[in-house]
Parts: sequence; structure tokens; C-alpha cells
Amino acid sequence: MKAPEQYDPSKQPPNPTPAPSVQPSNKSTAIPAGTPTIKQTQKRTAHADKKPFQWQFLLPKYWGIWLLFLMMLPMIYLPLRWQFWLGRKLGSFIYKAAGSRRRDTLINLKLAFPEKPEAERELMAKQVFVNQGIGVFETLCSWFRPDVFTRTVSISGLQHLVNAQKDNRPIILLGAHYTMLDLGGLLCAQFFPVDCMYRTQNNPLLDWFIYNGRTNIFGKQISSRDMRSLVTSIKAGHVIWYSPDQDYGLKQGVMAPFFGVPAATITASRRMAKLGNKEHPPAVMALHTYRQTPDNLPRGKRPHYHLTITPELENYPSRDEVADATRVNEVLEGLIRIDPTQWMWFHRRFKHGPNGRTDIYK
Repeated sequence: MKAPEQYDPSKQPPNPTPAPSVQPSNKSTAIPAGTPTIKQTQKRTAHADKKPFQWQFLLPKYWGIWLLFLMMLPMIYLPLRWQFWLGRKLGSFIYKAAGSRRRDTLINLKLAFPEKPEAERELMAKQVFVNQGIGVFETLCSWFRPDVFTRTVSISGLQHLVNAQKDNRPIILLGAHYTMLDLGGLLCAQFFPVDCMYRTQNNPLLDWFIYNGRTNIFGKQISSRDMRSLVTSIKAGHVIWYSPDQDYGLKQGVMAPFFGVPAATITASRRMAKLGNKEHPPAVMALHTYRQTPDNLPRGKRPHYHLTITPELENYPSRDEVADATRVNEVLEGLIRIDPTQWMWFHRRFKHGPNGRTDIYK
């Protein structure tokens, strides 16, 4: 569903969407017998070992995470239509309860879309949280119940990746923090094996859950600090998913416009593009993952997702790191605009300026 259909004030229903009826309903479109499942068609470069369990995870400070996980996990065995409904309710609750995240989202949207009325930006912000609530269920299903997404994906631009691979070139696939983040990786693996780069979570138990869940999706998970593993994957010609759309300051980045706003933009993709075989350098292209199905999934319908791979960035990297960062931001911005509410606007994307941290979010 396109963004305006999600947050256009003139199209908002007068009353909250009711819970799905418990009366008998039409079944989802049947999958033909003998159709391979997601697990059967998933492409992998390797099967990474899971991180071991640590007894410290049983300490009282982690009980809240355990309780939340134990509450959520049984829900992923409900029909997807019910999961979407629960995700909408979860997102709406978080929007109301998480005051600082709501404020950050509204500030980001005001900076990025100053031409839109305040009421429209507020509806966009609410939809961001709704999409993220649904994304929680999409992520958990991608970890533990992937076959539910059998025959739900289409792709465009795959030829760009295939042609680069025919030339024996590794691929740096520039992604973004969309609300269906991990599901995007699972769907990509239906067409090509993919490794991913990640940043370790500050909470050890949360990191354990996320890392082990992603071992069911990606061939390798490469820490942003593990240059040796990164070089190994590049030399092996792998596809490496990397998301450069967050603000990590200017120690390894530059200021470049993002939605018309100066933003600290990490330049790691430039360095990655210089690694490996000089005769067959990495090809840098971008990936967009998008849920086309309305968040109120119609009865009898299955969700549908679309992946888009852009053409390779030509003459990248150049000698100008600011120009390169600007190009990357422009590509990602163009993809995010397909539906802005499916990007995680609650991150503090503009927290750094040329002279350090700003007071934009105070």
C-alpha cells in the first residue's frame, strides 16, 4: 500500500479498526501442493553457529525481556491476519507510551517533510509505529516460522546483482532500517545467499536473541568491528548487506544531506568498495524491502512483499567522500520515499552536526 493511502487525513476511518471477527471466514489463498517452502528454497553460504547460552541471562535484570519474549512467541502461531491486527495495536500503544520516541519521530518528520501539514506528519508518525508493531511479528516469524512467508515475495532489479556476480565480483548491498528489517533478509535469501553486517546490542540477552534468530536467515553475521571476516567474505565473492542510514557521528563519516537536512553519514561503504580483488572490485548497489499489503490484511488474503535492487553505483567510490556520501543518501532517500512510514524514523538520524552533537532532540 502506498504511503498516502496510509496517512492521508481525508481517508482515515472515523472509528478504530475493530478486531477481526471470530466468525468463520474465507481461508487464505491455498498454496499449490508440492510448492517448495521458504526453508527448502533458502540459499545460504554457510550455517553459522549460534551464540551459547549464558547463565547470567537468568539474573533478575533480564526477567523483563524473558517475560516479553514468552508473551510474544506463542502469538506468531496465530494466522497472519491476527498478527497484523496485534501489530497495529502494539504499534499504537507504543506510540502513546513511548513519549521520547514519539517526539523524536515527529521532529525527524518535520525536518524531512517541512512542506507537509503538522496533522499529516502526525498521522505518518503513528503509521511508522504501526508498521514497526507489525514488523515485530514479521521478524519473529522470519526467525522461528519462516515457511509462513512461502510465495509472498517478488523482486525487481535482480539482474544487476546477477550480472555483477557473473563478472566474479562481490556485492555490497546497501540496505536501510525498514520496519520489516529481518524479514527482508529472509526474502532476499530466496534469490541469493547473503551475509550481513551488524552492530552488537548493548544488552547481552537481547543480542543473544537477535544474533541466534538471524542465524536462520544469513550465512554469516559480520561484526562492524571484525574487518578480517569482512575481507574474507568479500574475497569469497559474497553478497554483503550493510545499512549506512544511521548517525554514528563524524569519526568515520562526513556531513551529507539526507532528506535535505545535513546529516552525519558513515562512509564505511567507500572503504568496503576498495577491498578485495582490484581486477574484480565489489559492486555497490542498494536494496529496498517493502510490504505492499495493507496493514489491515484483508480476510482471505496473504501478505505480499517486494524487493528492489538498484543498478550499481558507477564510478564509486570517487575521490570525494562527501560526494559519495551524498550519492548514497540520495539513493536511499529515493527508496524510502516509496513509503516513508516503513522506515524507522524514531532513530535520532540528525543528532550530530558539523561541530558535534546538536540540541535538535532536546
